[in-house]
Amino acid sequence: MAKAGNHGETANAMDYAEHERTYHGFLKLTKWTIAGCVALLIAMAAGFFAGFGLFGGIVVFAILVIASYFAI
Repeated sequence: MAKAGNHGETANAMDYAEHERTYHGFLKLTKWTIAGCVALLIAMAAGFFAGFGLFGGIVVFAILVIASYFAI
């Protein structure tokens, strides 16, 4: 039986630049997803419990998303 092995072949070099770029993209997407979820929850609470209504909640959501753009 033949043994499994690489028979002297060298492993391919990793593309570290592409790995870092993908990782930073993933972190950016994660931060924006969390910021969007928090903004949505606050806007829903403002709309339902604080009496702002639907359009007030939408305005609160827009303001929070714009503020998170400058904060993140």
